[in-house]
Amino acid sequence: MTDLFAQYQGVETHLVVLEIIGVLFGFLSVWYAKKGNIWVYPTGIISTVLFVYLLWHYVLWGDMLINAYYTAMSIYGWVLWAKNAHNNVITISRTTSRDWYICAGLGFFSLTFVTTVYYLKPFIQNNFSMEGVALGFEHFLPTEYVDVFTTAIFLVGMWLMAKRKIENWIFWIVGDFISVPLYLKKGMLFTSFQYLLFTIIAIMGYIEWKRHLRNTPAPSQK
Repeated sequence: MTDLFAQYQGVETHLVVLEIIGVLFGFLSVWYAKKGNIWVYPTGIISTVLFVYLLWHYVLWGDMLINAYYTAMSIYGWVLWAKNAHNNVITISRTTSRDWYICAGLGFFSLTFVTTVYYLKPFIQNNFSMEGVALGFEHFLPTEYVDVFTTAIFLVGMWLMAKRKIENWIFWIVGDFISVPLYLKKGMLFTSFQYLLFTIIAIMGYIEWKRHLRNTPAPSQK
């Protein structure tokens, strides 16, 4: 256990505190999502804004971009859920064929965009100068390849959640599970533990939403 916390040696105290706060609000957000409660969004926004700052500091751009996307989508989802919520609890539906086409497009866009960002990483780190810089996929770290993949998974999952589609939980389960060892490797122990809890809650959320959907008349598709 001591060895695990040793990765925080030399890290500024305020960064550790912000990570813990972000983890706590992230946990609250996923718990509210499990309940189909609109409070998923205000709590989630606090968490994602904090992680945008933290991930920029740690030069984890793929994760930073997805958290910036989470913030924007949280505002969008908040508006959609507010229009469809009754006593802060929303209606749930299944993903349509049209939704899956949109998901495919979002996933492809994410894979392309984040890959491009990491490809240009040496250029960005060199103050946006090509002087003495060599680009190429050989500069990718193993964690960055995984980051490209998980970013696409989470982007699609966030969009499906905003649309109140039960399948969003499948994307969260897969992405959260992969992120447990990924963040541990990146040296963010509390965040790794957060994603372990997220994985468990996402499984519970899928079961609960499925039970709720089974007991509720199918809503009209929008």
